Amino acid sequence: MSIHGDFQSLNDRARQVFMHIVENFLETGEPTGSRTLSRSIEASAATIRNDMADLEYLGLLEAPHVSAGRMPSEMGLRFFVDGIMETGSLNETERAAFEEGCLDQGTSATKTFERASSMLSKLSSCAGLVVAPVKSQKSIRHIEFVQLDPARAMVIIVPDDGMVENRVIDVPQGITSDILKQAGAFLSEKLYGKTFEQMQNAITEEMTARRSEMGLLTQKVIEAGLAIQLDDGKLIVRGSSNLVRGSTDTQNIERLKFLMEQLEAKETISKLLDEATDANGVKIYIGSENKIFEGSGHSLILSPYMNGHNAIVGAIGVIGPTRLNYGKIIPSVNCMADILTRRMRDFSG
Repeated sequence: MSIHGDFQSLNDRARQVFMHIVENFLETGEPTGSRTLSRSIEASAATIRNDMADLEYLGLLEAPHVSAGRMPSEMGLRFFVDGIMETGSLNETERAAFEEGCLDQGTSATKTFERASSMLSKLSSCAGLVVAPVKSQKSIRHIEFVQLDPARAMVIIVPDDGMVENRVIDVPQGITSDILKQAGAFLSEKLYGKTFEQMQNAITEEMTARRSEMGLLTQKVIEAGLAIQLDDGKLIVRGSSNLVRGSTDTQNIERLKFLMEQLEAKETISKLLDEATDANGVKIYIGSENKIFEGSGHSLILSPYMNGHNAIVGAIGVIGPTRLNYGKIIPSVNCMADILTRRMRDFSG
C-alpha cells in the first residue's frame, strides 16, 4: 500500500497529530511532544503517543533523540509537500516588486541575476541562487578589439543575451587600430548568431584560404580572439549568511561551510543546470534527496528559465533548512523564473 493510502487509513486524530507536528516544525524547527499536542487535540498524551508511534512506523515521523518529541522525517516532509500542502500565491504587491527589480531595461543580465537572487533571499530569509547561462554555448552578436597599449588589447564579446564579457589578450608588435577593427569585423560577421564552437573550424579554414589577403597580424589577432574560453556558467548566491544566522551548533556550521564549498564547485553548477533541464517547472529536493545537500539538513527549490529560443539556459532557486515555508517560496521561485525568461528574451531581442 502506498504511503498516501496508509495515511488515509489512519483515524482523523492521527492525521491531525501529523499535521500539527509538521506545521510546528515548519514554524519553529523543533520537535513536538505529546503533552503539547494534548492541549490542542482532544486526547490524552498516552493516546497521542500511540498515534505518533503509528506515524513513525510509516516513516513519516522521527525522533531526534530518545525521550524527545517527534518531527517530520524527510519522507514525511515529502509526503506533506506533494500530497497535503496547499501552495499559496504572490499578491500583486509582491509580484510588482519582483517585476520592478528585474525588468529594468537599463540593467545588465548579470545585475538582473544578482537582483533576482537577492530578492528571493530577502523574501525567504534563506539563500537565493541563480545558475547563470553557459556562455560557451551562447550565440554571439558582436566582437570588438580595443587597443590598450602596444602589447595588449581588450576583446569585448557581446552574446545574444547581452551579458558582455571583456578579456585582455596579448597582441604581436606592430598592431594598429585598423588591424584590430578588421579582425573584429571579420569575427562579428562570421559568428553572428552562432557559437564559437559551431564556427571554430569554418573560420580557421577561411583564414587559411585568405592568408595573403588578410595579412599575418590580422590573422594572429583573430586566432587570439578565437582562443578565448568563455565561462561555463556560474552560480550567483545571495544571503548565504541567513543559513548560519542564530546557529551555535559547531557541527551544523561546519556542514554549512562544506555545503558552500560544494556549491562553488564547477561540477555542482553543471549538476544544478542538468537538474533544471530535466525539470518540468519547479523541482523540490528535501535534504538528502539531492546528493549535494546530503547531510546538511537543507532543501533546494529550483526552477528553470529559458532564452528567446525557448531553450533552458539556467535555473533560479532557494536554499534553506528543511523547515522552509514551501507554500510561499514555491510560487515565488516560479514567478522569478518566469520573469528571468522574459528578461532573457528581451536580451535576445
